[in-house]
Formats: sequence, structure tokens, C-alpha cells
Amino acid sequence: MYTKHFGLNRLPFENVPDPAFFFDQGDYHNVRSHITDSLKAGRGLMVVTGTIGSGKTTLSQMIKSDFADTLKLVWIAEPPANSMDLFLYLAQELGLKLSSSERTFVIRDIREALLKTVSDGTKCLIIIDESHLMSEDTFNGIRLLNNLEEGSAKLIQMLLLGQEEIMDKINKPEMEPFKQRIAALEILGTLDTEGIQKYISHRLQIAGGHPDIFKETGWKAISIAFKPSGTPRMINTLCDRSLQVAFNKKKEFVDAHDVYEATQKIGMVTDVFHYIVSLKSKQKEQLSESPVPVEEAPAQVQKPEIKLPDVNEHTDIRPMNSYAPLYFDQEGKRKGLKGPLILLGFSLVTLAASIMFYCHQSASSGLVPCLLDLLGV
Repeated sequence: MYTKHFGLNRLPFENVPDPAFFFDQGDYHNVRSHITDSLKAGRGLMVVTGTIGSGKTTLSQMIKSDFADTLKLVWIAEPPANSMDLFLYLAQELGLKLSSSERTFVIRDIREALLKTVSDGTKCLIIIDESHLMSEDTFNGIRLLNNLEEGSAKLIQMLLLGQEEIMDKINKPEMEPFKQRIAALEILGTLDTEGIQKYISHRLQIAGGHPDIFKETGWKAISIAFKPSGTPRMINTLCDRSLQVAFNKKKEFVDAHDVYEATQKIGMVTDVFHYIVSLKSKQKEQLSESPVPVEEAPAQVQKPEIKLPDVNEHTDIRPMNSYAPLYFDQEGKRKGLKGPLILLGFSLVTLAASIMFYCHQSASSGLVPCLLDLLGV
């Protein structure tokens, strides 16, 4: 697992009702405080409702932990099908050997057992989970148990945990006698963006970790995934899978990409992908707008430097034309004047020969007219 990789001493986001991870802040702190006060005051019937995964069971485990030494706890994970099954279950938990299976006698035996429990300085608390699944008859059995009293003291206390549908049943006109007997009704909502961050940080701290395990983009992606709010169960699932994704990539931190991949693995439909796209777009804009440091500037093709020689009276200047071989040798040294003079003489002889040839062709005119004609005069 990823615990050692991220420096954790236990898994921080397991979806089990562990009281050690109870988020005792915000609404959760208020609900726990109200239920605790009701139990201490001896009130009989309490109801806690909330959406799926809102932490009702974890709250009940926290209550059990708080009163483990002062209350006889009877935990019912799934509500009985009817009131008689509820009475028989409670009688068995109290260790009763029933004298009769008739409803009236079963309730009498339960009352006598509860009186003995109270005389010993202890009270009985029944916690029924998934109570929104109870039938109307089972609700009626809860009401009858709530009527078991000795003077002003309730002989038994009951805590019902259920999804929001329980309110639809309680609010029916025929359920008015039951509704009037509810001493405390608490509702667990969802966590907003700030609450989600505190919740995750709390669980990481309990597990020996630090919130820095999630990078800034990771936190932002989580808040987008649960916008506008989220439940502890889904938050646990996404964070656990995000840590697993980052661990598989051998990364030290969880970023937006890991959160997005985790949402795909658990089938969450979110806007995290669009956030990543916008994040990359902003990064490109920043790179294009920011000046490029000198040391990071791309190398440019440099033209070869032409180094001109120092010119003075002793410097030989090599002309860059086709006559260079006539005036300079292979080493670049200036030749003598013999070559140029020979070239000049050769040119004059050629010119004279051309004139004589022209005049010979025009023999009738004489030399002078021939020259004048040649010059165009």
C-alpha cells in the first residue's frame, strides 16, 4: 500500500466507522454535542438523518465510544421487519428467558429487565441503523418502548439513524403520535469546499501525514469534483484512489492529473478535466508573455566574423578582382611592374594593328581621313 511511500502510519481514507477519525468540527460537532446532551439528560427517542455516506454510522460509533462505560448498548445494524421481531431481539440482548411469546408478556418481561438495569446504575441504549427501512409497525414498536418509564425517567433510550427518506415516513399524518415523542432530531448535511479541505487535513493528520501530500492543483481538483459539496464517504473514496494513482506513478505528491484519473476509475462525472485544460492553457500564456532569460535564450546562428587587417604604409592590399594574379603572387605579396608594362605594350600593339588593318581596307581615302573616319569626325 501507499502508507510508507507518503509517510503515513495507517490508511487515512478507509470507509469504516472508526471513531478515531471522527470529524469533530462544524455540523458533526454540533450533532454529537446535542445527542450527548440528550443521552445525559435521559431523553428517550433521538433521530439522526442525512444523505448516503454523510457519516451517520461513524457518529453512532463515536457515541458508543463516549458512553461505553455508562450505557448498555444494543446495536441493530438492520431494522427488524416488525415490532414483535424488535421485542424478541431486545429480549435476547438483555439475556431474558421469556415466560411467553405473547406480545403483552414480552413487553412486561423487557420492562422488568430494564428496571433491574436502572437499579444497577446503568441505562440501556438501542441504536438502530438504516432505520428509514423500518415498517410502520416497527415504528409503532419503537413508540411503545419509549413509553416504558419509571416516574419521570425513561427506562430505555433509542437512537435511530436513517437516510432522508425517514422524514417522509415520520411526516405522515398517521405517524403524528411517533413524531411527538422525538426528543432530538438532528440532520447531517454535506461538507462545503472549506469543510472538505478541513476534513481531508484532519484524516491525514490522524494517519500521521500532512496536507502537503496534496499539491495546490490537487486541492483545487478535489474542490471542483465535489462542487458545491460532498459527503465523507465519497471524499474518502476519491482521496484514497488519488493517493493510489500517485503511488503507482512513484510521485511524491498528488496533483490535478491524479485526482482526474481517480475520478475516472470510480466513475465520477466532474469538471476536473476542463480545469486541467484551462491550467495548461494558462501555463502556455504565461510562457509566451514572460521574457526569456539570457541563459535560456535559444542559440542563434552567428555570422563568421571578418577581421580586417590593419592598413598602413607597409600593408599590401589584395584587390578582389580577376586581375589579382597579375599583381599578387600566391603568398599575397605584390609583384613588380614588369607584368603590367608588358600587358600595356601588348594592348598598344593590338590597337595599332587594328588601325592599320582598317586603313588598309579603306586605302582610297588616305591615312588622315581614315583616322578621322575611325574617330567619327
